[in-house]
Amino acid sequence: MEKGPRVRAPELRGRAWLNTGGEPVTLADLRGKIVLLDFWTFCCINCLHVLDELRPLEQKYGDVLVVIGVHSPKFEHERDPEALAAAVERYGVHHPVLDDVDMTTWQQYAAKAWPTLAVIDQQGYLVASMAGEGHAEGLSRLIDELNAEGGLRVGDSPYVPPPPADTMLRFPGKAIELPSGNLLVSDSTRHAIVELTPGFDEVRRIEGGFTEPQGLLLLPAKTAEIAGYDVVVADTVNHLLRGLKLDTGEVITVAGSGKPWRSTVDDHAHDALAADLSSPWDLAWFDDRVIVAMAGIHQLWWFDPVRRTVGVYAGTTVESLRDGPIPDVWMAQPSGLSAAGDRLWIADSETSALRWIENGEMHTAVGQGLFDFGHVDGPAAEALLQHPLGVAALPGGDVLIADTYNGAIRRFDPATRTVSTIDSGLAEPSDILVTAAGEILVVESGAHRLVRLAPGAVSSQVSGERQRTERPPTHLTAGEVRLDVIFSPAPGQKLDEQFGPSTRLTVSASPPSLLLEGGGVTTQLTRRLVLAEGTGVLQVVAQAATCDADVEHAACHLTRQDWGVPVVVGSDGDARLPLVLRGLDA
Repeated sequence: MEKGPRVRAPELRGRAWLNTGGEPVTLADLRGKIVLLDFWTFCCINCLHVLDELRPLEQKYGDVLVVIGVHSPKFEHERDPEALAAAVERYGVHHPVLDDVDMTTWQQYAAKAWPTLAVIDQQGYLVASMAGEGHAEGLSRLIDELNAEGGLRVGDSPYVPPPPADTMLRFPGKAIELPSGNLLVSDSTRHAIVELTPGFDEVRRIEGGFTEPQGLLLLPAKTAEIAGYDVVVADTVNHLLRGLKLDTGEVITVAGSGKPWRSTVDDHAHDALAADLSSPWDLAWFDDRVIVAMAGIHQLWWFDPVRRTVGVYAGTTVESLRDGPIPDVWMAQPSGLSAAGDRLWIADSETSALRWIENGEMHTAVGQGLFDFGHVDGPAAEALLQHPLGVAALPGGDVLIADTYNGAIRRFDPATRTVSTIDSGLAEPSDILVTAAGEILVVESGAHRLVRLAPGAVSSQVSGERQRTERPPTHLTAGEVRLDVIFSPAPGQKLDEQFGPSTRLTVSASPPSLLLEGGGVTTQLTRRLVLAEGTGVLQVVAQAATCDADVEHAACHLTRQDWGVPVVVGSDGDARLPLVLRGLDA
């Protein structure tokens, strides 16, 4: 493999290590191994996708490859060591994890996006850096090249698995009430759907081949009769919708090819079983069809169980907060849905927002942007949430929010446009269920249980502070700035021009006044920007199409990354912003 200038990999420094039996890991310990650093944060759906992409590599190259997760947090809650340990178990992370709480290692490796991957060779040199998803095949080829160079040490993995846990549920995600009065719960980490009595006793456990299932939806009776199943399940990590027959427990796939979405947005209806989905997280019946919170690509989709078709309902795949007529709106990892009359309520987790759709338009009730969060009650325009995953509309019009990373249940009153806290001290509540009898049940995911709110819970104001991401901003100069998205095809691949330009770049800013020139869409990965002084977020979406080179039946690939880059624009910043989509031989 040809190499550019050889750069020694910086040492791995952080607060603590997980999955090592408490022992620290140094690069000296890893000499003779190929090391793959995965910079992640557990709120980030794209980071969870990468965890899934890396598992086959860990299995195939386990004797010579060591994957190290470097957890560099976005939200304040993610700085909690207990929350991180829970996330490592929740998402099945079976490799060492560095708690990079102060983002020291993040900065040493010049990471600018979650997720970012870096490869260190057997001599301790940094040989690759890349951002985003879709790198598994390129990494495989790179590992093969490094393997062929020799000098590798076999065995001696630093991974030490934690002891197994013993609870009835493990990180449950969502819950619904059945006509019988029993409850159906997605037992996400145990990869099952569990039926419980109203007293929370287990009736049966439905396996069905799920992988980290989340959302559940009981179909209207007439629709269920035609479709041939009763409940739709968001089979999140399998990128599928599954149909569940309640009488027999039979599970069938009703939407999704099983491949993650990496395509372009269109407004067409697609055959449900042929469509690629992306981490469906929650479901609601609205507008006479199933609405799907497609968390992995920051959109809502619709699914028609009778016609067996799917399509985009709202969102452009840009990860940000923008209201207006659907579908041309921006969301960021929508994870909770609740329909009430003419309104569809949405927990938009990465913008820490409560939003709704009514009469074809999206509105924001609570929330200010990708990097603004906290626990503040009061007027909705000033109130703050922190990564909410669940929402439930009450019969009287109020809306309850599972404010997950604040460990609280919040109430939004649309009449007075105020936010209050009605319960706190919960462990990552992920869903709220209002039963037919009027009881309010909370899926307390981090405590592995369901709990009831006290009858007539009284609102109480909680004083709190605005919080912003701990991620260091990028300092840029006011005026002209050159944006360079650096992309190199993976080994054995070339840019694919057979269907038109192989690359695409979309640039916008929040607030919009920050970007004076250079916004919009082009096919070039280099762009001249003109920036105004101030602070905000540059939103950059880049994608590149490649195909295998010099083979008869070439496979095609789409690499894509969405950056939200916090920036400070002033007189003494840089005049160039480089972002690495895929870079080999760094």
